Amino acid sequence: MHLGDYIVIERQLGPFEFACESVSTGTPFTACVDEDKQEIFSDPAFPDTHPHACRFLRPEGNLLRCTIHRDSPAQCKFYRCVVMRISDPDEKFCGTVTGTLNLHSENAQLRALWERAEKEIPESCPDAEERRAEFLTSHGYRIE
Repeated sequence: MHLGDYIVIERQLGPFEFACESVSTGTPFTACVDEDKQEIFSDPAFPDTHPHACRFLRPEGNLLRCTIHRDSPAQCKFYRCVVMRISDPDEKFCGTVTGTLNLHSENAQLRALWERAEKEIPESCPDAEERRAEFLTSHGYRIE
C-alpha cells in the first residue's frame, strides 16, 4: 500500500494513460490502466481515503488490485504482496502471509502456530516460505 510514495503521476495523457516517474530510480514510465481494470480504476474513493497508497491500487471485493499490472515499474514487479492465503480446517479464510513472511490474521490459533513456525523455520532458510506452508498444512490449514 505504501508504494504510492515511490510512484509519482506527473500528468494524465489520456483517460487511462499517465506519465509517471519511479521515485526510487528517477525513471520515467508511461502507465496505461489495464483494460479489465478500468471500471474499478474509475472510482477515486480508495486513493482519496488512502493518500499514501499507490494511486493505481483499487479494491475489488476483498482484494486490492494493481490496475497497471502490465506497465508497473520494476520495484512493483519484484514486490510480492500476498504469498499465502490461509484457510482453517473448516475451509474458512483466516489470514494471509506477505512476501516478507509476515502473517496478517485475527485468528489467535493461527498466530500462535505461525510463531512456532517462525522459531522452527527461520526466515534465513532458503526455502522458508515453502517449509512454513507445509508446516501449516500439516496442522490442517489449507494454503493457496
